[in-house]
Amino acid sequence: MPNPSAAILIVGDEILSGRTRDANMHYLAGELTRIGIDLKEVRVISDDRPVIVAAVNALRATYDHVFTSGGIGPTHDDITADAVAEAFGLPLGIREDARALLAAHYDRAGLEFNAARQRMARIPDGATLIDNPISTAPGFSLDNVHVMAGVPNIFQAMVASLLPRLTGGKPLLSQTLRIDQGEGVIAGPLSDLAAEFDDLSFGSYPFIQNGAYGSNIVIRGTDPARIDAAMARLAALFPRGGA
Repeated sequence: MPNPSAAILIVGDEILSGRTRDANMHYLAGELTRIGIDLKEVRVISDDRPVIVAAVNALRATYDHVFTSGGIGPTHDDITADAVAEAFGLPLGIREDARALLAAHYDRAGLEFNAARQRMARIPDGATLIDNPISTAPGFSLDNVHVMAGVPNIFQAMVASLLPRLTGGKPLLSQTLRIDQGEGVIAGPLSDLAAEFDDLSFGSYPFIQNGAYGSNIVIRGTDPARIDAAMARLAALFPRGGA
């Protein structure tokens, strides 16, 4: 059986404007690779409710899991929860368990649990909360859509809370061989080898070092024996390449 598939939807004008550099996609990709869920698509979209609704509906119909990042805070432009509820045709309101978590958090901090902070307790009907041990405000899962914060350390904590609930497949493994020849030289034999081992993924990543061309060839797959066999064949094709 193939591994489950996934997409990440990154929501935020600050990402698109270049003001903030996204770190969440990189982190999530590594974690999904580790548990055997294949990340197939990444989208970055603006804080625009119809755009979010359309993207959520398109991605959830295509992939086994959709992870969203950003737009679930206390301010007026935090509209991801609203958009996800609309995408599913569900009402969104303050949920008692989420409200109680936040109320206790702000009481401990000696801060007012005002209307803006209560926005973070709005959860679509039927959703499952995603724990947030950093700042308490929960994310949520609705069917195959998992809605999480955009702040990297909070996003990472939510991912750690969520992943044990998901069923993965075989972890994606990889090996790399450095070949000190340009892609134009190695392309033909590499293409033939990739066709022979069509259950594996072959990537060629060129570099220039001291004026000379070379490529790092990365072989990826879920069967370590097949990767070993392909790597042995690759090394034999290009015996001058370093390990």
